This record gives sequence, C-alpha cells and structure tokens, in this order.
Amino acid sequence: MAKCPYCDFNSHVAPGSGVSGTIDQERWQAAYLSELVYAWEQLPPVERRPLGSVFFGGGTPSLMAPATLAAIIERLDDLAGLADDVEITLEANPTSVEAGRFADFRAAGVNRLSLGIQALDDDALAALGRGHDAVEARAALALAQHTFARVSCDLIYARPGQTPAAWRSELGEALGLGSGHLSLYQLTAEPGTPFGRAVATGQLALPEDSHAVALFDLTQELCAAAGMPAYEISNHARPGQRCRHNLNAWRYGDYLGLGPGAHGRLGRGSTRRASQRIAAPGVWLAAVEAEGHGGLAEQPLSQLDQVREFLLLGLRLDEGVSPTRFFDRLGLPLDEFVPAATRQALIAEGLLDSAADDLRTTPRGRRLLDTVIIQLAP
Repeated sequence: MAKCPYCDFNSHVAPGSGVSGTIDQERWQAAYLSELVYAWEQLPPVERRPLGSVFFGGGTPSLMAPATLAAIIERLDDLAGLADDVEITLEANPTSVEAGRFADFRAAGVNRLSLGIQALDDDALAALGRGHDAVEARAALALAQHTFARVSCDLIYARPGQTPAAWRSELGEALGLGSGHLSLYQLTAEPGTPFGRAVATGQLALPEDSHAVALFDLTQELCAAAGMPAYEISNHARPGQRCRHNLNAWRYGDYLGLGPGAHGRLGRGSTRRASQRIAAPGVWLAAVEAEGHGGLAEQPLSQLDQVREFLLLGLRLDEGVSPTRFFDRLGLPLDEFVPAATRQALIAEGLLDSAADDLRTTPRGRRLLDTVIIQLAP
C-alpha cells in the first residue's frame, strides 16, 4: 500500500498491511469499542441522543474488517440508538480488492458508500499515485450502485496540464455514470505532502488561478445542467442525495470524533468544545489500551472562535448562514458580528446576495470565497 502524494489526511502506511495484511483486527476492534464507550459515558445527559449519521472516513477506513464495522455500528445502536433513517457512510477506494468486500460492508450496516475515484484517466491516476485504473473505477462504481442505496464519487480536477475540454469530457462521463452525489475538489498542494514539496521546488506547476476559476465555473455549469447543483462549494447532489453527516458539520452541528486523529465539536454557546484524538495510530492504540481512550485534552472554544468556525463552514453552503441557526447555536445575533457596513460592501462587490435574509454568497462570491471569509472572519 502507498499514500497518495497529494493527501494530507491522517493516513499512514503499515509495512505489509492491506486488506489481509498484518493489522491485528481484533485488537483494533477492541480499542474502537473501548473509546466509543468511554466517550459516550463522558457526555452530559443532554448531549446523549439518537444518532442521525455515522461516517467512517479519513485515510482508508475500508481496510477495516467488515466485522469491526458491524461491531462498532451495533455498539453505537446499543449506546445511543440509531435513527430509523440513519445515514452510515464508508469511504472506500475502487481497487478490485476493496470492491470485492462491498457486499460485506453492506451487511455490516453501511448504507452509503463514498468512492474515491479521483479521475477517469489512467495517466492522471498514475500522476496522482492512485492504486487503481479507470477500468477498475468504472467497475467499482457499477458494483457500488448495485450494492448500496446511495453512492458518492470523489473526483479531483485542476490537475497539471488539464484543459477545459478534457475536464468537460471527464466530468460529463462521471455525470452520466448515475451517481447521486459528486464531491469535486480542485487539486491543492498541501504543505508537507510530496506534491507540496514539488510545487515549492518548482518540480510541479499547478494551474494559474484564472485557469482554475474557469474549470470551477465549468464544473458548476455542467453539474447544474445535469440536475446536480452544488449545495456546498465542492459537493453536488441530486434531490435527496445530500450527505447528511457533512451537512450537519457545515451547519455547525454536534459530532463526536473517534479513532486516530479524529476531531469533534460538541455543546452550545459558552460550553462548546473541540476534541481531538491522538493522530499517530500506534500511539492512539497504546493510549486506548492503557487509559480507555486516545483523546487529547478537550479545548473550550471562545466566542470568537465559534463565530469564525460558523462563518467559515456556513458560507461554503449554497443556503449560507442563517441568522436563526446562528442564534440557536451560539446564542448571539449574527448582526453583532457582521456589521451592516461590511455586509453592504460585500454586496456592492457582488460577493453577497442582496436579496437574501441569510448571509449567502453569490456565484462570484463562491469563486472568491477566501476573500469573503477574510473580510467577515478576520
């Protein structure tokens, strides 16, 4: 196994690891269940409520044994209860080995699969360091759609040398493959990744901003025409196919993060707090076995931190930031933190929608989202 050169997720390569490698699945299952029970018991009673979504993500959670997934889902149901329409998502790669276990994942309780296709071009897949080719990607998607009620696909665009014509063709094919949800990300060179170092040393050149904007605009045009408009800056869905788990996070809802490197947000107003688990898997595992959990200290979030996070997340959505939801979550009026003069200035620049009561970006504002956020949440 190898880690993709653009990836800055908390993923690690274990020698000899893989679907049937040297990872002690029983030991890891016991650790996940221990941390889950510990975390649940630490929650105040008011925060213990049935779960509307579960998301197995970050790195390659599909390397987890289906039996471990089933055990975690069962324990969640025992502790919290799962809503009748609970959304249980698993991120997976379209290699033939992982695709061969889709039925087992479904039997374990997964009802939504997020498939990391990333490209439908073999040269691009090789450049991205992916372990599958385009034929495997198409076959895995077809099998996923046959196995799961809901399927999402990830694609990366604005790749080096990618032309609008090439992206039009590739995205057009993806839209025609029948997935109800697409996550479409522009390639970024994150610091500390091989791509980041290659860009810093001049060995790799990403598209100019104007070219990336043109590809973004093309993405919006094609997806909207296909009945999959963007509901978040990088996520597109057919009616009823939005990712409820991520939508809750973008709306600044509560979520509990478990496992190596997982983050969480819980509480309201002055009691809202951030949690983070130990990132290194081996260190996390040892901590859970010794202490019952792999958590770093929880940090209370200041009022200003919460406002910034709310705006950073909410402005990514097509619905924007609702003053009602802002007040309900933070106990504060939105106008107190977004002065009328600032809002009017952004409206005058064509970045905010003047007709909306909510704080909502225009199409131009979504292209220049960093500019909007800098002015609203400096």
